[in-house]
Amino acid sequence: MARLLIVGSLEGELGSAARVAIARGAKLGHAEGVAAGLERLRAEGADLALVDLRHDVAWLVQAMAAERIACPVVACGRAEDGDAAVRAIEAGARDFLPLPPDADLIIAMLQAAGAAPSREGPIARDPAMTMLLARAAQVARAEASVLLTGESGTGKEVLARHLHATSKRARGPFVALNCAALPETLLESELFGHEKGAFSGAVATRKGKFEQADGGTLLLDEIGEMDPRLQAKILRVIQEREVDRLGGGAPIKVDVRLLAATHRDLAQEVARGRFREDLYFRLNVIALRIPPLRERPADILPLAEHFALHYARANGLPERGLSLVARQALLSHAWPGNVRELENTIHRAVLLAEGHEIGPEAVELTPRAVLTETEAVATLQAAPAVASGPATAPANRVAALVGRKMEEVERDLILETLSHCLGNRTRAAEILGISIRTLRNKLQDYRAAGLPVPPAPGQMAPPAPGQMAPPAPGQMTPTLPVAV
Repeated sequence: MARLLIVGSLEGELGSAARVAIARGAKLGHAEGVAAGLERLRAEGADLALVDLRHDVAWLVQAMAAERIACPVVACGRAEDGDAAVRAIEAGARDFLPLPPDADLIIAMLQAAGAAPSREGPIARDPAMTMLLARAAQVARAEASVLLTGESGTGKEVLARHLHATSKRARGPFVALNCAALPETLLESELFGHEKGAFSGAVATRKGKFEQADGGTLLLDEIGEMDPRLQAKILRVIQEREVDRLGGGAPIKVDVRLLAATHRDLAQEVARGRFREDLYFRLNVIALRIPPLRERPADILPLAEHFALHYARANGLPERGLSLVARQALLSHAWPGNVRELENTIHRAVLLAEGHEIGPEAVELTPRAVLTETEAVATLQAAPAVASGPATAPANRVAALVGRKMEEVERDLILETLSHCLGNRTRAAEILGISIRTLRNKLQDYRAAGLPVPPAPGQMAPPAPGQMAPPAPGQMTPTLPVAV
């Protein structure tokens, strides 16, 4: 169930937005002003916040950054409030919602924030996926922990949301946390919460993810990246069903179903001493492996058609089908980035396409020979055989690497991938198959060597604890530096 926070009066047009969200199954939170909204976010968290432009959106965004509260903020106002909307977005708001609200736009924003799971569930036509979903249906209504494994980009969070939506806890919250996205000190606070004054920068009491997920489901994504000390604390929560906030005096009971996801082989991590064996057995009550896209070729075109329709509607563009040659191009690609790469490819193709179809010129993949329509039809008929094997790199591309040092090739690959992802560290790490922590360490080495590193896409760096307290509403707000 999506958690939506609305900051502003519900008597006007924001009330209409609230009714649309509730009709889509969202759990609604409300605050009259930004200070009260910050309190709600500290206590309960949210998947998306809609904030009336008549309030100080910039103050709320910067206060959230100072306390490391991760929640996309959408500024809301009338079309004539364009200047205020621009200022809010420059301050860090994710988007602008014109009032009166459009129902489809609200739904698209919820989906973009990852807050609204598809009502149809995961798309599956290939036998490998239909068998997986059949097993997921068997275990969805149980209370046992589930370990989701698979390569980056295969859809582990999508399956986790599907398990939650079809479980007995569907009316409770679904909370997800990427364990690789935060350093250990911050991850502990995010998981277990903290009391006011527990550490420098803890300006107020805040619930952790376990408490926020009480009565529902908690997904710990990339749990294989978690420090062993925190692994021990997670094990205790599973055993005792209670958490200890940082700086707290008494344990707090929680009722949470735990899902864990990783692209690593945890059994090997246990053998190498990097993951606790007792926690592994606690998490691995039920294991679901999501096959990579190259092992489920019959899903490529249904997924592509789904994304084409979705992004055409989200961007107000004509709904176009895929041409035969475009379909062949999709089927013959190796998809190292899996479903996430396919989604980005189709999103880009929808924006670039001209005419009544999405042609191969809009589907930007690795260089390939242009086939005739007859050849394309023949390839489509042999789709599983073509798509099941990995693409072979041209011999001249391999030969070009001979004579170069391994670290140079690795460096160029990392920087090129980061540029391809427009500086998005998380996406680049997923494509490269490394942890975000490893990627950041590599980039730090490159910067120290004087190499240019693509900056993060407009991401604000929160101030260090104790450096800066958020200003009060209405006061002038300092500009935060951009992360590089």
